[in-house]
Amino acid sequence: MIKKSLFEDIKLNPARIYRAPGDVIRDRRFGDAERVEILRAWRGYAAVDEAGIDALIAELEARLYTASNNAAE
Repeated sequence: MIKKSLFEDIKLNPARIYRAPGDVIRDRRFGDAERVEILRAWRGYAAVDEAGIDALIAELEARLYTASNNAAE
């Protein structure tokens, strides 16, 4: 329950918890799907490189795709 509450709080204002979007990748408290949601929440912040966020999201989505294909085998 605490993790879910933290996750929801982070999605509301990720800059309050992380210095930069890249820090989300290193946060071991969350899985890749949750990290994608957090990174999407970063979009729209004035001081954030949205292309960099898109690259991080693409990296995580590729890992999710690979993991789901490996699980299906």
